[in-house]
Amino acid sequence: MLHAEIEIGSFLKARRGALDPAALGLPGGISRRRVRGLRREEVAQLAGISVDYYTRIEQGRAPAISDSVLDAIAGALRLSGGEVTYLRNIAAPRRRPADGGAATGPDGDPCAGPRQTVRPEIQRLLDAMETTVPAMVLGRGLDILAWNALGGRIAFDLPALAPDRRNTALLVFLDPAARTLHPDWEAKAVEVVGNLRAESGRHPEDPRICEVVNELLAHSRDFRRIWETQSVHECLCGTKSLQHPHVGELVLTFESFRLTTDADQALVTYTAERGSPTERRLRELGALGRPVLTA
Repeated sequence: MLHAEIEIGSFLKARRGALDPAALGLPGGISRRRVRGLRREEVAQLAGISVDYYTRIEQGRAPAISDSVLDAIAGALRLSGGEVTYLRNIAAPRRRPADGGAATGPDGDPCAGPRQTVRPEIQRLLDAMETTVPAMVLGRGLDILAWNALGGRIAFDLPALAPDRRNTALLVFLDPAARTLHPDWEAKAVEVVGNLRAESGRHPEDPRICEVVNELLAHSRDFRRIWETQSVHECLCGTKSLQHPHVGELVLTFESFRLTTDADQALVTYTAERGSPTERRLRELGALGRPVLTA
């Protein structure tokens, strides 16, 4: 589990450490600062709360923090909209079993729970778009739950992967092919970590999210480096460039849509500008068989 009391402390320390006191009109003090960014006392002053209370919040020892206090801290730390949502999520009290611990199986490990599935109606929607629009459905922890034929061809050979390896974060950080597929791999990695941290805020005790995060912490130094920055940035739309091994460069606009009846799932679509080289290459890609990519 991603313990909320640990997460809130790490998050607040990272955010106050990223601020420049001079930019906020705070004096540098008589002596040189021993820590980067703002001190706890300065955050408390800017938020209008006591130093003791802010310290207890940062240490995860303050239950039932009010929305007004969270808003004051968010303002003091100049948090973005996504960061405010993340702070609210990790500060909210979580419902636990009667014994106070996380639910476990007979071997003492956290219960994995059933794997998410996609409704047949959503799969039919994916299939209806497959000749012109690559599309897929992402679930908790950035698992890739479903896709259409073209969606499975713009990147990795999804049908060839074991279900537990069909995960955006695992593929970006642990599959060597990702660094060729994404010309600006660092930007893609930062985007994925920002999305995954936002997911962990919504579901800090979800076994699948914890499994993905723990595997990446254990096996990817790049993931650890980016994860420790505490960056929260949910990227739901934009433009990305892919270097496909069979058809060359693809410049695609992507949009993410939360499914109203399946709130933990998002439909992601990729489109190309009409008449562009990418549109032509997507048609070529649709005419190919299954891709041969390193898994």
